[in-house]
Amino acid sequence: MGRHERGVTFLGWMIILVPVALVLYAGIRLTPVYLEYMKINRTLEQVRDELKGDQPDMATIRTAIEKRLDIEDVTALTVRDADKLKITKDGSGYKVEAVYQATAPYMSNVSLLVSFDKVVQIE
Repeated sequence: MGRHERGVTFLGWMIILVPVALVLYAGIRLTPVYLEYMKINRTLEQVRDELKGDQPDMATIRTAIEKRLDIEDVTALTVRDADKLKITKDGSGYKVEAVYQATAPYMSNVSLLVSFDKVVQIE
């Protein structure tokens, strides 16, 4: 009776590790994009908490957001991007909406596109 070898061959390891490596590399490339989103998220929530109950106007909200984005060194979104950052009157307060897309280079001419949408209500 012969001995049977057990275990995974080199080809088997490649079939397992290549997809794992590609997903891990995508995660590494997307990390800065998500860190930037977390800064924007934190900025909008801090502005909401700071101006809560003060009856702010649109200019005050815009100025507060601009200062915090400058402090956080956010480049994906600026107050001047009217299509990305919208401040609208909503009942007794304002609705601040940050809607934008960010790309992260992946390999050669392939990029990863991520869409973000954050809405904050300032009363």
